[in-house]
Amino acid sequence: MKKQKTQKNLNKYEMLAILDTAGREDAEKDIIERIQKEIQQAGGKVETVQKMGQKPFARTTRKRSGGGYVNFIFAAPGKAIAALDAKFHLDTDLFRWQFTEPLPEAPTREPKSEEKEKEKKPERG
Repeated sequence: MKKQKTQKNLNKYEMLAILDTAGREDAEKDIIERIQKEIQQAGGKVETVQKMGQKPFARTTRKRSGGGYVNFIFAAPGKAIAALDAKFHLDTDLFRWQFTEPLPEAPTREPKSEEKEKEKKPERG
């Protein structure tokens, strides 16, 4: 898979995180800032933070019925992902997280004209 290069040896990633803010509504901002600092310390650069709000889980897990979803878009070296994953395992405020690489943009295609299609398909009579 081709990785999108943004700067010198930095790949673009997305991380969807579920924050465990049960009973602490004001803690979300602090947790997001801490995650951004961890990404920067790993050599990355945060481009976008999208707060998606509190959402209920389909099933109750670890006595939790929901969590705060946040999407981070950032550029980082490839080795940073393993380091971030190890650090996030120790963070009790992060319930779940997933790193992905964004799909490369598809090349644009010209729409087929109706005339070319008619030439290819003979009419039946």
